[in-house]
Amino acid sequence: MGLVLGIESSCDETAVALVAHDRTIVAQAIASQDEAHAPYGGVVPEIAARAHAEKLAPMIAGVMGDAGLALTDLDAVAATAGPGLIGGVMVGLVSAKALAMAADVPLMAINHLEGHALSPRLADPALEFPYALLLVSGGHCQILRVDGVGRYRRLATTIDDALGEAFDKTAKIIGLGFPGGPAVERLAREGDPRAVPLPRPLVGSGEPHFSFAGLKSAVMRAHDSGLHRREDIAASFQQAAIDCVVDRLRHALGAMEPVETLVVAGGVAANQAVRMALEGLARKRDLRFSAPPPELCTDNAAMIAWAGQERLAIGGAADSLDVAARPRWPLDPHAEAVRGAGYKA
Repeated sequence: MGLVLGIESSCDETAVALVAHDRTIVAQAIASQDEAHAPYGGVVPEIAARAHAEKLAPMIAGVMGDAGLALTDLDAVAATAGPGLIGGVMVGLVSAKALAMAADVPLMAINHLEGHALSPRLADPALEFPYALLLVSGGHCQILRVDGVGRYRRLATTIDDALGEAFDKTAKIIGLGFPGGPAVERLAREGDPRAVPLPRPLVGSGEPHFSFAGLKSAVMRAHDSGLHRREDIAASFQQAAIDCVVDRLRHALGAMEPVETLVVAGGVAANQAVRMALEGLARKRDLRFSAPPPELCTDNAAMIAWAGQERLAIGGAADSLDVAARPRWPLDPHAEAVRGAGYKA
């Protein structure tokens, strides 16, 4: 079956999955930490790392048991090695090293962003390289050209907040709790996206990058004014964010070498309004559109196992057992530095 065991622990989801080379997800498990972090309105790194340490070993045993397999049935072990909250990344990577050594199989230290970048190919067998990728999550907002496994060219990134972070902060401002992105999307369905005048940072700008900090600040002012319903703030914020993303993507596609497919991945890709807007842009530009199912958009181990499969398929080398966890790890290390917080990418 060509089985790879994947482990994901870069933030607040503990996840384990077994994926075969034919794209079959043989077994998987995901443990959320939402309840533990909810009182703080965001992820607390120390709490996250402790939860990973407590949950991971039983989850690995459970997934292997559900599949009726032993370690000797594995062809490789893949784990997120960064970027992410370093404590959690270390928990997953150390566990993967022990399993790879015990099973005498290759260790694949996977870039979490590469997991997202390749996840559409797990769900879409017809998706071929190259493709344009909008990678949008809580910590990252980038546009890349994906030419193959390990071959990424970044065309744009955020100079401050990522889009998922802006969704979460908007949720916190208007009192929706944590996790915020899905809550904003739900509330936005009940509001008027034209009711609250909000800015569209960098829309029409000659530079390719994203900026959401000003939009977040405008949401705070709108809320504090007491003049607007929460539903309208949520809907107006979401529409402003979509307008920014579509404009920035349109700009990047114009500067990119031609591709046939537009792809979106990452946690925010689960937002149906965002997906519909991007599908509309793809249609206007005569591009095929591809997006993973929602369960493969948020952090999961199937995408990490699949990235391991992709590397095995091209004969990629295994990583040594002394490979280090990395809090930062750009997909395109040769991309030019940008102003603001662009170093995140």
